[in-house]
Amino acid sequence: MGRLFGTDGIRGRANQDLTAELALDLAVAGSRVLTEDTGDRRRKAVVGRDPRLSGEFLECAVVAGLASTGVDVVRVGILPTPGLAHLVQASGADMGVMLTASHNPMPENGIKFFRRGGLKLDDATEDAIEQRMLQPWRRPMGVAIGRVMDSPGMVEDYVHHLISSVRSAAGEKVSLVGLKVVLDLANGAGHRTAPAAFRQLGAEVVVINGKPDGTNINDRCGASHPAELQRAVLEHGADLGIALDGDGDRCIAAAEDGDIVDGDQIMGILALTMQERGLLAHDTLVVTQMSNLGLDHALAEHGIRVVRTAVGDRYVFRAMREGGYSLGGEQVGHIIVPEFATTGDGTLTGLLLMTVMADLGAPLSEMASFVHRLPQELINVPEVDKYRVETDREVVAALEAANRVLGAEGRVLLRPSGTEQIVRVMVECTDADRARAVAQGLAQVVRERLAL
Repeated sequence: MGRLFGTDGIRGRANQDLTAELALDLAVAGSRVLTEDTGDRRRKAVVGRDPRLSGEFLECAVVAGLASTGVDVVRVGILPTPGLAHLVQASGADMGVMLTASHNPMPENGIKFFRRGGLKLDDATEDAIEQRMLQPWRRPMGVAIGRVMDSPGMVEDYVHHLISSVRSAAGEKVSLVGLKVVLDLANGAGHRTAPAAFRQLGAEVVVINGKPDGTNINDRCGASHPAELQRAVLEHGADLGIALDGDGDRCIAAAEDGDIVDGDQIMGILALTMQERGLLAHDTLVVTQMSNLGLDHALAEHGIRVVRTAVGDRYVFRAMREGGYSLGGEQVGHIIVPEFATTGDGTLTGLLLMTVMADLGAPLSEMASFVHRLPQELINVPEVDKYRVETDREVVAALEAANRVLGAEGRVLLRPSGTEQIVRVMVECTDADRARAVAQGLAQVVRERLAL
């Protein structure tokens, strides 16, 4: 299976790759690494999950593992990943564990760890957890064993946090009265919290895919499949649509005309707004390698610099902390405003976007139009050995050849997915046909050389 941790936690097919035994062992090791500097005081962890049915048994395994190390566990039930991160921070817990596979299909699940402060782990801490799984440990007994309590009411604290995080240009309480939004909740973790937050701020809300049954999460819906959202916006005459993914950390929008407004465009809108309010630290936006160069060009015209990181919102957040930046994110809709959140938060992003709409009184299509995206071709190559993508000589040679073909008119990104057994081929170029041809050729080499 290689390294257990990927771009965003551990993921795999539930009960095959990600078993109850593995979940328990990870919880034990994670507890030993993340709470070892607490001295003699009682240690606390917050555990949440998305609605997929495998989360039920995996949650039991994780809770058992944590309690067996002497950690008191607060189980908050179903809530978005950013909600879990917020509750870890707000409650002063030593760590948090979220059971989710985010945008991945239902048969898969995953484990995301958070350390004190609601922060995602760095690579060194993840490596330490994997190493600790192989080492013996001394088990507490008697009153030293951890206690377990359910606290589903803490989810309301997260909703209150969302509402209190947004404010108008004048610094006043936000009112979304007069705006109509379609929310596609991906039958996921945001099915209660997102509608509550938008409605409490006055928006008229139409909900689609908001009835999770444990099996329908991300099923042809949500941020990864926005076609139904686009249709619903037109059908209901809404001002916009907002799609979350299964664990609620992504936000993709649809404008009033049905056109998709992706994470790059949303970040562009927020960057301009924050710059005008004097809130965009160092006039800089942090993005990943996947963001379209058109975003760089559009923001440069307004004196805004773009800094790029490796793919993954935790790398974006790390660069933001190191540089003191105030906005960053990913094209797929993970958008981080560290004043309010330590990770991407789809609901918060949607609220911030609608706040700008309310302030400007402008349609979303007009607001997003200043970002002219370069043609970008993305091909996901499944069922290949993603671990050899950087070492196979023919793949490396094909990548170098593709870069020579494009020259200064484009770029190529070839990377293994951190969450799935696929290799992503992304080609960006001023000419769409050339981008498509180069991407297809490189994908074919990957498919042939790295086939399992």
